[in-house]
Amino acid sequence: MSRSESAAGPSSAVRCLPAIERLLTDPNLTAALKRRGRGLVTLAARSVMTDLRATLLANPTQPAPSSADICSSIERHLDLHLTPLPRVLNGTGVVLHSGLGRAPLPPAAFDAIQRAFGYSLLEVERETGERKARDARCCDLLRILTSAEDALVVNNNAAATLLILDSIGRGREIICSRGELVEIGGSFRIPEVMEASGVKLVAVGSTNKTHLKDYERAITAATAALLVVHTSNYRIVGFTSQPELTELSALARSRGLPLIHDLGSGSLLSPLELGVGDEPPVARSLEAGADVVCMSGDKLLGGPQAGIILGSSAQLGRMRSSPLARALRVDKFTVAALEATLQLYLENDTLRQTHPVIRMLTSTREQLHPHAEELLGLVRDIPNCTARLIELCSETGSGALPTLQLPSMGVALSSKLKAQSFARLLRHQNPALFTRIANDEVCIDVRTLLPGEISLTADAIRSALGTSR
Repeated sequence: MSRSESAAGPSSAVRCLPAIERLLTDPNLTAALKRRGRGLVTLAARSVMTDLRATLLANPTQPAPSSADICSSIERHLDLHLTPLPRVLNGTGVVLHSGLGRAPLPPAAFDAIQRAFGYSLLEVERETGERKARDARCCDLLRILTSAEDALVVNNNAAATLLILDSIGRGREIICSRGELVEIGGSFRIPEVMEASGVKLVAVGSTNKTHLKDYERAITAATAALLVVHTSNYRIVGFTSQPELTELSALARSRGLPLIHDLGSGSLLSPLELGVGDEPPVARSLEAGADVVCMSGDKLLGGPQAGIILGSSAQLGRMRSSPLARALRVDKFTVAALEATLQLYLENDTLRQTHPVIRMLTSTREQLHPHAEELLGLVRDIPNCTARLIELCSETGSGALPTLQLPSMGVALSSKLKAQSFARLLRHQNPALFTRIANDEVCIDVRTLLPGEISLTADAIRSALGTSR
């Protein structure tokens, strides 16, 4: 008997626990063994039994659970903790939720990923049988959608920025406004990305004001390019000033320098086309004279994680030949999903119906009201739970359109549980339901629930409160 068991008193409950090998022969685990395999079930069983022993040692008067209950806990552990990237219901109202996978992919992108599971036409030309670039089809679509001379796809926008700076400015200076030295997710900062790419940053102007003459004075024989970083994840307002992109383009060309525009979130649609926000479309940057533009694929574009580089064939040709380009390239699933997502933009009339992110961003409170009413109708009769319809404001998320508030609708829930405990229970359902908390109520924003998820959301609430449908 261990010292901890001795100190705790009677330990019969711990001694009564079945061995792992015995559990693996229990009929209650037969289905799980067939479905998930012996290795994963054993891993789950060890974890459950370790926690159970600790609980019984800390509570010596607590009886040992039955084998059937232990098997049920093992199955639950398999579903919650050993299922690769478990599905989540997003009731937070944050459209591009970084913690929940950012952009929900369009059904067309999901279909494309399924086709790519086996062998696929990734790097081979069908007609000639010769090898070609894996992002060639995506680049063709990007050229059509943006009028860019050339395009290149890498694995995220930070990688795109790194590749651009390394190819254009390694060992030289690049000029950037102090008001644009942004920090992106994970505490990565533009100055640090520049340092990693072997570029010397020359910061000009001030946080709120930078003038054209600041750039002019900073240009020397060591200057490789001018860099403009769009502050996509925040806005500086009030006493501010910044040269127009056309002015910087003219200055750069007069000095024989390229102009780089890092758009961050990026958008293929103008604010007028999208109907919300103030995000400049990527085509506008190219029209204004930027030689190289980069943007994310999994933010406002609404596709898979990717970094998209657009610009002149001369500049992008240098990037394609860089050793970094291979290290930063995308896999076949990203290629498939991005290509399918880009194709949707060819049909503006149906984009809202086929593209989840565009639909979520453009849905009005009036359009969302019936969905909130449907959810309320499914949960209003749950015992020990009070539900009511509420008005909310959704967010874009992931640093995109930071000042935009989207009027939305949802359902507020209260029970005998504290809101934090209730929300935690909801996160432990399968699928997990993520919510927000306000005024000690659990709030579910229906904007970010996908088609067909209203009933699943209601089921998660019932299950969390220990009731059946």
